[in-house]
Amino acid sequence: MTGTRQALGALGEQVAERYLTAQGMTVLDRNWRCDQGEIDLVLQDGADLVVCEVKTRRSTAFGEPVEAITRAKLARLRRLAGCWASAHERTGLRLRIDVVGLLRHADGTYTVTHLEGVGG
Repeated sequence: MTGTRQALGALGEQVAERYLTAQGMTVLDRNWRCDQGEIDLVLQDGADLVVCEVKTRRSTAFGEPVEAITRAKLARLRRLAGCWASAHERTGLRLRIDVVGLLRHADGTYTVTHLEGVGG
């Protein structure tokens, strides 16, 4: 991944975090990694443990950002959620996988698409 794409992704994760916390969620972890992969954001929303994948793009030339989430990615996120919950002794919460798609416009604003409970 190039530095420009990494920077876009990092900015997108910050925008997503602000959006989700404004919705009342609490951030538990950011960019958590283990040998299985990485989770962009881990949050708590009431009794739900929310694992959130963030996808940021500058255009829809290759589709909407949320369309980049495949069945394989969802399966990996479910495995990662279990790993995170086990490592942090948070096994009593219900698991939810959310996706936040961000389309960054030339003026620096974003269109946010938040999909809750995908791949259940």
